Amino acid sequence: MDIVFMLLPIVFLVASVIYAIHSVKNGASKKKAVITQVVSFAAVCVISMAVPAVASAATSGSTSAAPATTSSQPADSQKGMSMIGIAIADGLASIGGGIAVATAAPAAIGASGENPKNFAKGLIFVALGEGIAIYGLLLAILMLQKV
Repeated sequence: MDIVFMLLPIVFLVASVIYAIHSVKNGASKKKAVITQVVSFAAVCVISMAVPAVASAATSGSTSAAPATTSSQPADSQKGMSMIGIAIADGLASIGGGIAVATAAPAAIGASGENPKNFAKGLIFVALGEGIAIYGLLLAILMLQKV
């Protein structure tokens, strides 16, 4: 039963992607599809954070629970929230690196097409964009050592 609850957000996100692609192919605006994706992602994030918090509050409020279970519960909740924070930090760094590479790489290719001497300069800018994602990964690894 737990696997169903783990797969439910993934199924919801995949369904929203399929719906967005289908609606754009049928003539809907791309802006509406992007807004649908952002709203569905935000809904999954809110639900994914709220359900464990509600379940934790329900188990800590019961009187029949053993003291060892209630004392270990906040540590598990803190570890989970730490993991969410690490994932957000790494994800945002990777998205930022992707945006930087997506804008720098075509410009570098265009500049090297006009003048081949500009290839090394363009490659440096692309590598700087990739460095953002690597720094995010390094930060995530360092934060994982503290958890």
